[in-house]
Amino acid sequence: MLRMLFGEPPRVLDGKLLETMQAMERYAAALHKQIEKSHDVDHKLRKYEIYTQGLIVSLDELEESQYAARKFSRLITSTSYSSMSQEERMNYHRYVYFDKNAFIRQFSLLDKLGTLMNDYLGLQTERVKPHFSYFTVLRTMMQRKAHQELALPLFELKEQAKPAMNRLRKRRNMEIHFMNSEMQDDLRQSHEDYDEEHQLENIAQQMSDLDEMMDLVLDTLRLTFHHAYRQMRK
Repeated sequence: MLRMLFGEPPRVLDGKLLETMQAMERYAAALHKQIEKSHDVDHKLRKYEIYTQGLIVSLDELEESQYAARKFSRLITSTSYSSMSQEERMNYHRYVYFDKNAFIRQFSLLDKLGTLMNDYLGLQTERVKPHFSYFTVLRTMMQRKAHQELALPLFELKEQAKPAMNRLRKRRNMEIHFMNSEMQDDLRQSHEDYDEEHQLENIAQQMSDLDEMMDLVLDTLRLTFHHAYRQMRK
């Protein structure tokens, strides 16, 4: 979808993204087949099918945003906003837009996955916390030692990505609840040296965090949908 901004053809799925999409589509197809066979009286399978289709769309949108953020980040060479040309400032603002879009979508997608997991695994996390996240669901699984064949590898993935994830969570919370996340450095530098030229945030680090979190999202989705498919086949 967004490749056209750079004069490029549409994306061709490959690697982890392809494997993850295939796992999700296989589960959705299996659900659809089961619905046709059983008529799905309580509409639970149809609900799971819609959740899965929604997650496929969300993943597609996330990947597009991350791709655009990376492309625009490579067009920024200045170390401060004041030293940028007008064209570079436009590219910087485009980078900021797609970077925010991507890291907010990463957490949003995981939380949508958590809603599906909570339901199909029968965890009833809402009894403990009415508004729960994916990480609440995972913590519930670990505490109850439920579905350890899924919970343990998911927990390991989370722990491996923890430093990058925590930095992105801080930026996400800042963006949603307090101020524009890219202005945190401006505020800090204003306190430290008001008259000095303010340096840009570390864009390379931000892109690295985004990439690492994307790997967490893809691996989490792939493991979960492989598990969901096996559960349904039993």
